[in-house]
Amino acid sequence: AALALDNGLARTPPMGWLHWERFLCGTDCATDPRRCVSEQLFVEMADVMAAEGWRDAGYEFVCIDDCWMAPTRDEHGRLQADPKRFPSGIHKLANYVHSKGLKLGIYSDVGNKTCAGFPGSYNHYELDAQTFASWGVDLLKFDGCNSGTLELLAEGYRRMSLALNKTGRSIVYSCEWPFYLRPVQQPNYTEIKQYCNHWRNFFDVYDSWSSIKNILDWTALHQDSIVKIAGPGGWNDPDMATSIFVFMSQLVIGNFGLSWDQAVTQMAMWAIMAAPLFMSNDLRHISPEAKWLLQNKEVIAINQDPLGKQGYQITKDKNFELWERPLSGQAYAVAVLNQQEIGGPQNFTFSLTFLGNGLACNPVCSIQQVLPVSRNWGVYSWVSSLSVEVNPTGTVLLKV
Repeated sequence: AALALDNGLARTPPMGWLHWERFLCGTDCATDPRRCVSEQLFVEMADVMAAEGWRDAGYEFVCIDDCWMAPTRDEHGRLQADPKRFPSGIHKLANYVHSKGLKLGIYSDVGNKTCAGFPGSYNHYELDAQTFASWGVDLLKFDGCNSGTLELLAEGYRRMSLALNKTGRSIVYSCEWPFYLRPVQQPNYTEIKQYCNHWRNFFDVYDSWSSIKNILDWTALHQDSIVKIAGPGGWNDPDMATSIFVFMSQLVIGNFGLSWDQAVTQMAMWAIMAAPLFMSNDLRHISPEAKWLLQNKEVIAINQDPLGKQGYQITKDKNFELWERPLSGQAYAVAVLNQQEIGGPQNFTFSLTFLGNGLACNPVCSIQQVLPVSRNWGVYSWVSSLSVEVNPTGTVLLKV
């Protein structure tokens, strides 16, 4: 694996909350203040994250996405927040977020305009990095719209990485670099990992099962090139984005488009893939079931495992997929995914010799089910088979 960006950050996949998928580019605070991208939204979300267990579960970043800016830079050429929607400015918002024991993320673009048409960072990389650092920003999500040529795209990502490090402030650097390269050329992940803490690979995540399914299918298809590069300091982001309708590696659990089984699948598979966990939902109004799933300590422990290995698909049999992720302490996370969308629960039986190249259960292993409910399966020998019942579009997550 390539050496990671040397800023010492993102030793495990970052976790937090992001406004984009749920709140999009809402700027009409007069008509709809509760859904407007504004200072009020982030203050309220920080309050909830601190008070209702989200921070304590590991969700530490409160991230501003596109549409936070004023239409123009100030008289000194610096980015500025929209004065009506962010009357106190980003620095005071960062201070407030920090007072809650949380960190603030912000958004910009490698090109001359953001995806939504606000001022981009082209030819202002060093100035913008200094501005973000002076405000107390802790994470930069750097998009790739309006960047011109691929050479300018790459140069912009490299320059912003160096500029952020030069500020002396610890700022996680989240890139869209490989997504914008893929239509033309294979990304050089070794280089990308040397400049970025995590990077987006695939199209937008939407609040729908088809979106989650497509991300999983793409990841399995490309796992030979992306799994080996992930590790402490640099992570594959299955769907990190923000073009006009593009989002960060977002958990859309707690919104409207996923069934319970599909929500379980997203949480389980994002843990298997060692993906950054950024929720995009309204934490002020979330069901107890969604909260339980998103704050599930056993699943989060798998996602945050210090070994830092990304999981992968080891077999596919009709509608069933078997995935594993090596964990610290010679353990494995195992996911059994049922892609079928009709009918009822079905059983999938597999030999434990499949796991860990035959080593996971040699000579014996204990098996604990993590999702959809926690229960102890007991001790199995190396030559045993396991039969797992899985609901349509659902996943059973195990720790072996």
